[in-house]
Amino acid sequence: MSENILLVDDEKGIIDMLKLALSKNGYSHLYTAYSGEEALKMVEKHPIDLIILDIMLPDMDGYEVCKRIRSKFQIPILFLSAKTTDFDVISGLTIGGDDYIKKPFNPMELIARIKAITRRQKLDNIQKTPTSIYEIGGIKVNMKEAIVLIDGNSVAMPSKEYELLCFFMKHPNQVFSTAHLHKSVWGEQGIGYENTVVVHIRRLRKKIEVNPSLPEKLINIRGLGYKFVSQG
Repeated sequence: MSENILLVDDEKGIIDMLKLALSKNGYSHLYTAYSGEEALKMVEKHPIDLIILDIMLPDMDGYEVCKRIRSKFQIPILFLSAKTTDFDVISGLTIGGDDYIKKPFNPMELIARIKAITRRQKLDNIQKTPTSIYEIGGIKVNMKEAIVLIDGNSVAMPSKEYELLCFFMKHPNQVFSTAHLHKSVWGEQGIGYENTVVVHIRRLRKKIEVNPSLPEKLINIRGLGYKFVSQG
């Protein structure tokens, strides 16, 4: 397995058992830490894909380690602990843990949970990767970095114009009513929602159309709404 897994526990026996179980199941990229501070340094230094984290550590508890990691990284965390009350489990999951397994544990159950977490992570990455950048008819939007390029030139947009453009880029060649657009971009409908949508479409056209008075990309379908036309 190619995943980099960090094992965090202050008991060397537990670490050795984890390493043995994981290596037998094909996980060869293993890192170890025996304290919270050491774990935080390892995360900063290495590209960790999954953390197996004990709660009872000598310098800080696993909850605190999880909070600090979550402030910078979205690495999956599986809590491993002898603390077995419902409160402990809920606390671990609430602060950002992805799973919780109680000591003593069956090594095969641990492996199954690791595989489930890494499978979900890979699926999330597959789903996110192709949809982070959209490019249609000279318009390119990098939604991960919130960058809009029109014919290669960077264009700044107020937040709602940007969100409206993103919505159209995700749904080319589909007709949407003003009510649908308002609910999708602004949330629940309110007084004057139709005028709000029309005004923002007018402003958006000034930035994406060659001739905003004769739009070719963001067109009006009389009596139905608006459509963003894909040009291949």
